[in-house]
Amino acid sequence: MTLAGVPAISATANAAVGPVFVDGMAQPVFSTNRNDWIREEMWIETPIDSDGDGRNDRVHAEVTRLRETETAGLKSPVVYEVSPYYAGGNPITNHNVNHELHEALRPGKGWQNRGGSVKEPATDERLAATTATADAEEAATGTGPQPAISTSHESNWLPRGFAVVHAESLGSGKSDGCPTTGGRNETIGAKSVVDWLNGRAKAYDASGREVTATWTTGKVGMIGTSYNGTLPNAVASTGVEGLEAIVPISAISSWYDYYRANGAVVAPGGYQGEDADVLAEYVYTRADKQICQSVIEQLANAQDRVTGDYSAFWDERNYMNDVDKVHAAVLVAHGLNDWNVKTKHAAQWYEALKARGVPHKIYLHQGGHGGSPSLNVLNRWFTRYLWGYENGVENDPRALVQREDRTLVEYPEWPEPAAAATELNLAPSTDGTFGVLTDDKTRVGQPVTETIVDDASKRALALSDAVTSPNRLAYKSGTLTGAVRLSGTPLVSLRMSYDQPAANVTALLVDYDQNGKAKIITRGWADPQNRKSISKTEPVKPGSPYRLDFDMQPHDYVFQTGHRIGIVLLSSDYEYTIRPTPGATLHLDTTKSTVTLPLVGGTAAFTTANG
Repeated sequence: MTLAGVPAISATANAAVGPVFVDGMAQPVFSTNRNDWIREEMWIETPIDSDGDGRNDRVHAEVTRLRETETAGLKSPVVYEVSPYYAGGNPITNHNVNHELHEALRPGKGWQNRGGSVKEPATDERLAATTATADAEEAATGTGPQPAISTSHESNWLPRGFAVVHAESLGSGKSDGCPTTGGRNETIGAKSVVDWLNGRAKAYDASGREVTATWTTGKVGMIGTSYNGTLPNAVASTGVEGLEAIVPISAISSWYDYYRANGAVVAPGGYQGEDADVLAEYVYTRADKQICQSVIEQLANAQDRVTGDYSAFWDERNYMNDVDKVHAAVLVAHGLNDWNVKTKHAAQWYEALKARGVPHKIYLHQGGHGGSPSLNVLNRWFTRYLWGYENGVENDPRALVQREDRTLVEYPEWPEPAAAATELNLAPSTDGTFGVLTDDKTRVGQPVTETIVDDASKRALALSDAVTSPNRLAYKSGTLTGAVRLSGTPLVSLRMSYDQPAANVTALLVDYDQNGKAKIITRGWADPQNRKSISKTEPVKPGSPYRLDFDMQPHDYVFQTGHRIGIVLLSSDYEYTIRPTPGATLHLDTTKSTVTLPLVGGTAAFTTANG
């Protein structure tokens, strides 16, 4: 059948009469011959001048569309990807992370001779997927930036009647303006392409002739991975008319949560020492290499690697602030083991969309960074919201989760509605090895204090496996007599004191198999100086106990029969946090510390399975 309201197309060789829909999906009935496609290059004018040259920035874009949009009056919706990576990247150095923490930076503490804020060579190029030194379970598995424009969108979507637009983010490739790592100008630049497709902005070809988009319906769907997926979130948060759907894959929803966590300076997995200024330097690939240097210097000053506090700088880069403006249908895709763009980005964005009644769906898989839903899933989404074909996708189960055995399971929603906050206690070790993770709320005798001696050179996985270590505390459940599923965000609430005015605190959720081998499922970090607010650092008085509440990264995971659920606490996390000189001692009051896990079936499920 054809879509009502779309002009019929004369039947010719390798050409369809019109868009065709079967099983709720647009079919590949248009020509796959690239010679039958029209290609255009243009520069779209934005309303901003982020490089201060006295002229509005222009975004470089390339359009690929069907010849039928010229010869037969077809109006195509658009699949649009914008990226700062199409022109590749520059050599970069990451910040040195081997130095003392804020409030411990004083004579004799090693700040001067350990590098301070000086940058050190990156451990790998930005294009690399993993670090050479990371443990297998902890390595980033990202696809990395694309060195050139991919043609997969054209081959997937043009035969189904869509047009495709690729654009280069401000400051990269042939675009004007400056890169700002998620700043407002980048959002406006990417949004201007949607405006042009709807007749609200002007574009020009290489000769200066104005180019118009008379061939489109004006309905746009944005898609992309990592930075390319973050820009769709940013543009959707403007509420721009014409953006009908987005598919953010491994996308950032708040840049603070990419480079910070609960007041702590925390790296994206695989890129220890990277920050907003480093990424801006990497993507600054426009021809003029001087005009944006002052802008990048401003990033370096404003990002604040000393306190890790949330500030106006990060607030500008927090798309959660404007989630109320989102009306585009959002299909979130994320790897459950993505330690580059961590799962909190997907979880908080998705939760906010749910709460506001925005059309939504989530796809969670067992991989790391990247990983798109299948073409069929994407097709149903774009067919419904770009072609406007009533295929009932809004009535499908909201969550598609790849389980540990790689099977895909549909759930009504995510997190699992039957998951309930399950508060567990930390019973101290009696033999110096592992304590007990228990739902027993009985408290007997005086408070019991256990200690952690910080050593940033020790890896989290090795500490989790260690039978005994002064550098970590570990607590295990009993051997599970049945499977227990976690779905959502684990929380920790710790009563701690410190022998120094600054310290890192790291919490791990661990799966111990039948042989006692550890697998880190998720983790979280916090700065005790931000115990009351991520926006305000408050000094820690050595020896005084403080309450520290913070989150781990959201997850969906099944602990199997015969395994044990573990909680491991340490101070510095070699792969992610600043690495101060070893020796700081943390004291945990186990009688006033808890962990809350979102378990399907809640406390009853834990009690039943906890052998």
